[in-house]
Amino acid sequence: MTGDVEMTDDSTPKDDWVLITSADGFSFMVKRKVAMTSGTLKNMLNTESNFKEAVSNTCEMSETRGAVVEKLCEYMAYKAQYEQVPPKEDIPDFTERIPPEVALELLVAADYYEV
Repeated sequence: MTGDVEMTDDSTPKDDWVLITSADGFSFMVKRKVAMTSGTLKNMLNTESNFKEAVSNTCEMSETRGAVVEKLCEYMAYKAQYEQVPPKEDIPDFTERIPPEVALELLVAADYYEV
């Protein structure tokens, strides 16, 4: 998962990365395939849609605070990593990573962003 949420370097094409910003000004750079695990972000980033997010590769989560956006990004990376795993393989439980103080906000945001 460490390769899915990190800053880019000059050797990586810019289109492979998406910048996600929170309401309180935090920014998270994630791989496009990770962002596409969200139905809402997938629609926003669809190149055929001509949305400003698709053109700029930037998605603003203007009503979601940074701590929640961070957990959303972490979960999208987790989901992208484990979606092709065979059913018999052990998958770590993600719920252990969720602090109780963001659980309700995270649930609402995950529903809105279709994660």
